[in-house]
Amino acid sequence: MVQTSTFIFRLSQGHLNLLTVCPRKFQYSYLEQLNTPIDPQKEEYQILGSRFHLLMQQREMGLSIHNLLKANPQLANWMTDFTKIAPEIFTTDINNHHHQTFRESEHYRTLQIGDYLLTVIYDLLITDQNQAQILDWKTYPQPPKPEILAQNWQTKLYMYILAETSNYLSENISMTYWFVQSKGQTKNIKFTYNAQQHQKTAQELNQLLNNLT
Repeated sequence: MVQTSTFIFRLSQGHLNLLTVCPRKFQYSYLEQLNTPIDPQKEEYQILGSRFHLLMQQREMGLSIHNLLKANPQLANWMTDFTKIAPEIFTTDINNHHHQTFRESEHYRTLQIGDYLLTVIYDLLITDQNQAQILDWKTYPQPPKPEILAQNWQTKLYMYILAETSNYLSENISMTYWFVQSKGQTKNIKFTYNAQQHQKTAQELNQLLNNLT
């Protein structure tokens, strides 16, 4: 008997965005494992963004963030503004048995479709008996227009996978982007979900993956 092995491709929202916009670049960077040099300024923004994500993760885990804030005044300013504008995010009620709230930073989920393993990492997932909220931190200064962000695969894939891998109805799932340095003021863009959007995303996703086959 001839044995065959199936290779599973891991795909993130970044891969899907690249595949949608430029299939050739997707093949170049992902399938052929060839990476283009990163712009130094962009790399600096990425490092600062990673540090903010680490800051939020450590705070959520109950670890001290004093040294991180002390070492970077910009992060400290972002955190100060953020806590003032969205204090509810920094209030945990995980011990409240009436709501049975679940909170987890850097929450990881996967969904396999054929030979593809779709992966998502939620900066913060908050759920209770009735609803599930996905929160995402952004550190670039200019938020995109909501209609553009709605079509981004991060928005579509994150809510789609949560609906597929949980018992929550689509209508009870939401995703909020928090832009912590939007012209010096923290802003947010929130997206709700529904069954019609879920079906549309499924169709778009299947078509995109079929094109890869």
